[in-house]
Amino acid sequence: MSSQEFDAIIIGAGASGLFCAFHTALYGKQVLVLDHANKAGKKILMSGGGRCNFVNLHITPNEFVGQNRHFVKSALSRYGSEDFIKLVQKHGIAYHEKSHGELFCDESSKDILNMLLDECADAGVEIRLNTSIDGVVKDEQADRFVLSVCPKNAKPYRLGCRHLIIATGGLSIPTLGASGFGYQVATQFGHTIVPTEASLVPFTFTDKVGELARQLAGVSLDVIAFNDKASFALPMLFTHRGLSGPAMLQLSNYWQLGETIGVNLLPTHDVATLLVTAKKSHPKQLIRTVLSPYFPKKLLMALQELFWQAVAELELANIKDKQLKDIGRLINAWQIKPSGTEGYRVAEVTRGGVNTDEIKGKTMESKCCSGLYFIGEVLDVAGHLGGFNFMWAWASAYACSEAVGMDW
Repeated sequence: MSSQEFDAIIIGAGASGLFCAFHTALYGKQVLVLDHANKAGKKILMSGGGRCNFVNLHITPNEFVGQNRHFVKSALSRYGSEDFIKLVQKHGIAYHEKSHGELFCDESSKDILNMLLDECADAGVEIRLNTSIDGVVKDEQADRFVLSVCPKNAKPYRLGCRHLIIATGGLSIPTLGASGFGYQVATQFGHTIVPTEASLVPFTFTDKVGELARQLAGVSLDVIAFNDKASFALPMLFTHRGLSGPAMLQLSNYWQLGETIGVNLLPTHDVATLLVTAKKSHPKQLIRTVLSPYFPKKLLMALQELFWQAVAELELANIKDKQLKDIGRLINAWQIKPSGTEGYRVAEVTRGGVNTDEIKGKTMESKCCSGLYFIGEVLDVAGHLGGFNFMWAWASAYACSEAVGMDW
């Protein structure tokens, strides 16, 4: 069976794959993108609530996690948020900043996907969807890869290329076509996989916290969520399954099963001082009266049941200072242990992946197999919520495209 030859084949028609494709083709390379899905960029379309948080204005390596924290530095230094913004502006896409430097499309995520597809078309990139890959082998003598592909409702055939780029993403949101194929290819060619976990994902609880969350489903408040690794001052949302919102999603990037997390439910005040001071000035008040300006009534009554039910009907004058301070500390540093997370079903990113110690940070090329590259979420790189994972897709793809494009 003869094979059709390309300079580069990219597996995965998501953010990093499409971005890498047209940048590589601009060097005059013949580029093919393959994907088993029926549409390109499905995850792009659902991102940012359909508005696509395509980048963040404040990108530093500190917003990325992985076993090798330095790995992202080279790629991020060569392609930054300002570079992608110029591309967005070139296509006349209207956008706005929400908060914390997060940039969103004014209209729709389709604008970003269409931009990538238009760039691919202009650069002569070929995209084949509904195409599964049954196998990949390396012909060392010819220094090329041979792919056995199987299009939907068509006969299998082979493809050849000198450069093979894996842009398959992680395991997040399997309904959009996520799979472990990229990890399989990596393992086949000698790579190790850092254990993968769902991340940027809500926490679940099976104890009293879970019952409380169900009662308060829909209630949101600004908190500081923290553990011994990180701290985030952002909104938290009670849900029927547990705790969500930006604060919880961000902290999930730094959490392992079995660990406890902390939540400061009133970060604007030292509640211990607030209660002791109120006791002196308004000794006949109840605790809930003092705290009523700071919490929705439904949440306040739930916190009363949780933290001070035994003294709920006592005036402050009849409660010892030590007990008031203890209650204050509970509110400012509520310690809870999630039973787990909602998993890959809703996770925005996969933590873990191809070990970056085995990848060249400047080019994204494998150290185990020449001509093989890994970009985007398939690598052991996970960014914070707020456009950082898209930034990694763009930066890693650009680094790869430079290396492949200039390899004559």
